[in-house]
Amino acid sequence: MIRIFAILISIFLYTTIVAQIRLPRLISDNMVLQRNAKLTIWGWAAVGEKVSVLFNNNTYSATAGADSTWRVTLSAQKSGGPYDMEIRGSNQITIKNILIGDVWVCSGQSNMELPMERVKEKYAAVIAQSTNPAIRQFNVATTFEFQKARTDFESGSWVAANPQTVLQFTAVGYFFAKSLYEKNKIPIGLIKASVGGSPAEAWLNADALKPFPKHLEVLAKYKRDGYIDSIRNAERQFRDNWYQTIWANDKGLHESKPWYNPTYDVSSWATMPIPGYWDEHGLKANGVVWFRKDIEVPASMTGKPVKLLLGRIVDQDSVFVNGRFAGTVGYQYPPRRYELPAGMLQPGKNTIVVRVINSVGRGGFIADKPYQLVSDNEVIDLTGEWRFALGTTAPPLPPQTFFQYQPTGLFNAMIAPMLNYSIKGVIWYQGESNAGRPVEYRTLFPAVITTWRQQWKQGNFPFLFVQLANYMQTKEVPGESSWAMTREAQLKTLSLPNTGMAVISDIGEWNDIHPLNKEDVGKRLALWAQRNDGDNKVVYSGPLLASSKIMGNKIILTFSNTGSGLIAKGGGELKYFAIAGDDKKFVWAKAAIEGKNVIVWSDKVPQPVAVRYAWADNPEGANLYNKESLPASPFRTDSW
Repeated sequence: MIRIFAILISIFLYTTIVAQIRLPRLISDNMVLQRNAKLTIWGWAAVGEKVSVLFNNNTYSATAGADSTWRVTLSAQKSGGPYDMEIRGSNQITIKNILIGDVWVCSGQSNMELPMERVKEKYAAVIAQSTNPAIRQFNVATTFEFQKARTDFESGSWVAANPQTVLQFTAVGYFFAKSLYEKNKIPIGLIKASVGGSPAEAWLNADALKPFPKHLEVLAKYKRDGYIDSIRNAERQFRDNWYQTIWANDKGLHESKPWYNPTYDVSSWATMPIPGYWDEHGLKANGVVWFRKDIEVPASMTGKPVKLLLGRIVDQDSVFVNGRFAGTVGYQYPPRRYELPAGMLQPGKNTIVVRVINSVGRGGFIADKPYQLVSDNEVIDLTGEWRFALGTTAPPLPPQTFFQYQPTGLFNAMIAPMLNYSIKGVIWYQGESNAGRPVEYRTLFPAVITTWRQQWKQGNFPFLFVQLANYMQTKEVPGESSWAMTREAQLKTLSLPNTGMAVISDIGEWNDIHPLNKEDVGKRLALWAQRNDGDNKVVYSGPLLASSKIMGNKIILTFSNTGSGLIAKGGGELKYFAIAGDDKKFVWAKAAIEGKNVIVWSDKVPQPVAVRYAWADNPEGANLYNKESLPASPFRTDSW
């Protein structure tokens, strides 16, 4: 009898728990709902359970279906708030502090994911004044799923901007929202769903991969039971062994006196200038290399916190100051910014030691980054000669498999759960990971846009994207470039309706795939958003090539989006135009502005057939703009 009673109690409790109304994480306190659009509110409950949604003096009802889901459709709402929403069934949920405004999905790879924290030095004043309850973000955690589309996120909540929370906002998204809010005072909700390094195919569902059979084959492998675990376990074992080996063999850690000890004698160590790569100074090896510099610090910089800036280091580093551990960074891309507490420095001689682990390729310190000790208005330059020595060598470490980069994984896990949520549009910053496959990107990227629009079932909502920035070393002569071809693929995507492209080939950094200037990126995207929202007065784009015509020894280029007129920014001659004849050999050309046209020629090419502009990985110095200071998109008139 006791056992039967216990079973009945269990059944009762189970039924009660199942009957509880449950909501997706997006539908929660502080959410922003899309203005002027029908709104879906949905969730889960017991089969057949009646659910009521009370919002803004209206009541909407639904019944949970056989799959336990329910949904109601709210009538379109004007911007405003804050409001509360009540959802009633066997239990009651109150959602507080709701705003009605514009909801933008912020997606792509690391340049969209990159948070305000990474650019906090550059935008300290902006961050200090960032308190705005009308700008909010929902962060979708990085995850993947290959088997089927998920119905909810594992975590996440809506957070309003202030100097503390904004540090985790997407920097591009925040500046985009800030620009739009300053323009029209409409609340902005950002749904950040971006993953560093992610290729476009990871953001497509399985059906959209049918025109891309190679990606479908990859997806089929990752759907096999145990396949991911087998790769993960094998790679983990290999990497663990690799790191254990370099730890065990690193002389800098296991001599009687460790190399980070400031009294260790380094007089026999070689020297090299920092920044720089050690393979340029006689050491061609992967493994562990130690660096040391002794500096003189004035008493005025001691007794208080100090910042140690070490640029960027390839790949990993651990830093010691006067023998004390100061911090570590585990991969090459983040800026090295170490906060040294009061008392770590001493008046007079101080010793900085950096233990660098390089797993593959060239190891060293990236140029044109800050290498300084900074306190208030005092700065000590750390560039120049450092001592260095090899701790241990190691074979190159094979690349790790990033499962989140595989086809469909990100769509299923990070996009599918929000497809019921009404949005204004998408801002997208991606392409670096596909730049090695620019021809495929011509169809792959448009497939992302059309697929998302089909899946969201909200028509051709605005899809605004960022063209690749200038990056890598400049070239002295015209040549081929996969980055230029990727930019061309992005440019061609403007043929899709209601798309927009922010050109940023003028604000990148040759030595950093993550340029710090995220403000202009956000502002340029916001210009396209204003245009798509009916502002016919805004100049939203730089010059775009409209047509070309050969006339004798010249080629006449005609442009759209000239704004108040074309200019050579900075004055002087137009730069970065190249011209070629039938031999397909491009040479630098002369170019001159005539109205909405640019005339291009070269005495070396008497019978020209093609022109290229800013056709390079890094077209630094390309200076065709409109008077509104928006740069022309790179282009070519040939298809060779």
